[in-house]
Amino acid sequence: MALDVSSIRTDQVGSLLRPQALIDAFLRFGQGKIDEETLEAMQDQAILDVVARQESAGLKVVTDGEFRRLNWQVSFSRVEGWDQWDNSWERFVQNPSLVGEEEKPLTRGKDAVESSKIPATAKLSLLENFPLKEYSFLAKTARSPGKAMLIGPDRITQMCNILDSTPHYETAEAFLADVVAIEQKIIGDLVDSGCPYVQLDEPSYTGYVDRETLERIAARGEDPRANLTRAIDASNAVIQPHAGKAIFGLHICRGNRASMWHREGTYDGIAELIFSRLKFDRLLLEYDTERAGGFEPLRFVPKGVHVVLGLVTTKQGTLETVDELLQRIEDASRYIDPYQLAISPQCGFASGIAGNMLSEDEQWRKFEVINETARRAWD
Repeated sequence: MALDVSSIRTDQVGSLLRPQALIDAFLRFGQGKIDEETLEAMQDQAILDVVARQESAGLKVVTDGEFRRLNWQVSFSRVEGWDQWDNSWERFVQNPSLVGEEEKPLTRGKDAVESSKIPATAKLSLLENFPLKEYSFLAKTARSPGKAMLIGPDRITQMCNILDSTPHYETAEAFLADVVAIEQKIIGDLVDSGCPYVQLDEPSYTGYVDRETLERIAARGEDPRANLTRAIDASNAVIQPHAGKAIFGLHICRGNRASMWHREGTYDGIAELIFSRLKFDRLLLEYDTERAGGFEPLRFVPKGVHVVLGLVTTKQGTLETVDELLQRIEDASRYIDPYQLAISPQCGFASGIAGNMLSEDEQWRKFEVINETARRAWD
């Protein structure tokens, strides 16, 4: 289904709150109480329902809500040599809320990268194109254009314990090269299947402005600017063979698990490098709190690239007003053509299976506000 990037004034990052019955089914499967066929049947029905709800809400682009995932990261999971799939299931069964004892909503949580590092146990090879499986069902279900979401290559590389990955990988660069090749294959299959919109999720980019993350990079003797440049080039390489065949978006945030955040720092220190170097059609940027800073960095966004302002928080149910969102769009328009802008939530509503600290009704009311804001801003 063809999709004109300039016509998409409302967007979403991907995950939606899962029904409690589906969360319970995931847990029962993890405990060995139901089989995979039963779980998939429940996933199928939940996806049918949530797609219909998105379409009735007037969303221009729909997703499957990430209802087949334990968390947003497992899009890169059916890969031999790096078992994020089983690792995620083990952590979920042990702690279904995925919240640590000392963590609480609306505070800075434990670093999600450092807490989930695992080594490569073999040279990487793709066993199953999991995002293609997700999209294929979505395409059969939806009347509206659908989006596929993938974890970005830099985030995957940050989550690999390279020191314990020998003899398979001696360096992060070698591991990253194989990640890029696999994601090129995943995206190629998606594009060939007719997927009109593919999004990479790269919250790791904000690590390069976060003080704690920068201290860890320095302690390893690494150059943060060189690492960020490598990350940008990897993101570009993943989509380069497929340029012009679909819309490609890249999402940047500061963490979203269970209504927490994991990094702090404005775009100012990285904006010129990332905005001038990335080769994506759309940049979906977190902008719901002061942690993101002002809109001045948008002056570095090239003509023709669309910025989706993540102005609406998914971390709590407090409802933004149309007037305040219109004012923020006007503020951003001081630095970028308003017709290069769109609006969305700042992140998904359920980056992990338990979801964020709001109700499904509050989630859908936020989309109503987004739609009305877009109508008044651009129609």
